[in-house]
Amino acid sequence: MSGEVIRKESKRLREYYYEKTLDSGLIVCVFPKKLSTSYAIIGTRYGSIDNAFKTEGEAEFTAYPEGIAHFLEHKLFENEDGVDAFERYARFGANANAFTTFDKTAYLFSAADSFYESLEVLLDFVSHPFFNAEKVNKEQGIISQEIRMGEDNPHRRLFSELMKIMYQSHPIRMDIAGTVESISRITPEVLYACYNAFYRPSNMVLSVCGDLDETRVFEMAERFFPPREEKKVITAPIEEPRAVLKQKTECRMDVAKPLFNIGVKNPDVEDDPLERMRTCAGMSILSDMLFSKSGHFYNSLYEKGLLSNSFDYGYAARRSFAFFDMSGESRDPDAVYEAFAACIEEAKTNGLSREDFEINKRVTYASTIRQFESTEDIAVEMMEAAMDGDGLFAYSDIVQSVSFEDVERLLHERFLKEYFCMSVILPQQTDGEGESA
Repeated sequence: MSGEVIRKESKRLREYYYEKTLDSGLIVCVFPKKLSTSYAIIGTRYGSIDNAFKTEGEAEFTAYPEGIAHFLEHKLFENEDGVDAFERYARFGANANAFTTFDKTAYLFSAADSFYESLEVLLDFVSHPFFNAEKVNKEQGIISQEIRMGEDNPHRRLFSELMKIMYQSHPIRMDIAGTVESISRITPEVLYACYNAFYRPSNMVLSVCGDLDETRVFEMAERFFPPREEKKVITAPIEEPRAVLKQKTECRMDVAKPLFNIGVKNPDVEDDPLERMRTCAGMSILSDMLFSKSGHFYNSLYEKGLLSNSFDYGYAARRSFAFFDMSGESRDPDAVYEAFAACIEEAKTNGLSREDFEINKRVTYASTIRQFESTEDIAVEMMEAAMDGDGLFAYSDIVQSVSFEDVERLLHERFLKEYFCMSVILPQQTDGEGESA
């Protein structure tokens, strides 16, 4: 028999969902929500950084080609009968997609009608891989072109170069899609090895949201993911020095104005997912206090012509990495970097405003609550929460519990100048400016 159905509820939000761990180990979450569309996403804890692993009993780790998780995501849509999953979805009017990140791969769709028929398509192709040499070779050409296009995309290149100087040996330095050379080494056998290692039901989560019958969803998931014998998979440990590789990197591309991406490496990543979530909540509040478009930092630089509306910032933390980054365009990226460092130092010296803290805490909490108005946001957040081993409602509760003292501590612990770095993309040089870099 499968595990019991657990009803998870937030009295504060007046929301609830059902969670069940099947005999196969697959976690299934169903959030009842009467909106115009229903949404489903199934994900595995397998991303671009998981490119070296071994199964239990093996003595040595095996390194696999960079970009293989992303390549596998592309190939999984194909079926042995030649009809790919997108064609099958189209019959039911579903809008489907997939993505690969540093630490996960996910497949999703949204549908106004025929949800269960579309769910059957999703569960079927994800649980029944088919790879052959001819189609792998064809895909190598397609993804090679995608990689080259990515190299020509200034914003993607900007972030990629930042990771390469922020980290010294962590696989986050690799592009998620890999390189043209690395994907040329991918074979059907390699794809099956990685699929069998990471697409184990116990390593996956199915998350759905909409006006749905949870019992029917559980039964469908059980049919496509029955119990099977599994071997424990161990990913290679990541040894990353605390220091950044270098403070700054520059390159030239076809851009109208210089682009910058300032990063702050956080070497101390919490092992406990709830503690990591608490840091994320605190950093979200602190970042808004310091850098929101309504604040002094942004407006003073905007008035000087050093920042434009193209400005963003955020904090990312996963099981083996954490960093803050800020990006935008500026005629003088070095001046923005100096202003950023000065802003941090001034906040540390003069202290933070309790009033600003209360305002931005309310803003962060309101943003969290708004996610419950979207079946997509709910399903994605529910999947990620289940992957981390906690519940969907944990984050809103944690935001409420963050104190002014928590944010002050994060300012002093997480914004250390020795971990600052910056990636810059400059416009191509024109005649008379010297040779292009």
